[in-house]
Amino acid sequence: MSSKWRRFEVLLPLQFNDGREIPPDWLADAVLEIVDHFGAASYETQKVEGHWRQGEVVYRDNLAKIVVDVADSAAYRNWMKQYKARWKT
Repeated sequence: MSSKWRRFEVLLPLQFNDGREIPPDWLADAVLEIVDHFGAASYETQKVEGHWRQGEVVYRDNLAKIVVDVADSAAYRNWMKQYKARWKT
């Protein structure tokens, strides 16, 4: 019997748009929420640089990454979609 797995990767900013640091407890809460829901997660503390363009301006973000591998299900995909939407705000 084969099972399908899905990897979710969530990139969390380390600074607000104005340059202030994201509080470390917010980042911990983001990781622990995934652990509470799925039972496990990996949190990469090495900085990930994100680059994106809006019009003629190129922006750079410093990010951390949460990784979780779970069975592929519509319920898990929906939960992660809602999770990401909440943390984007």
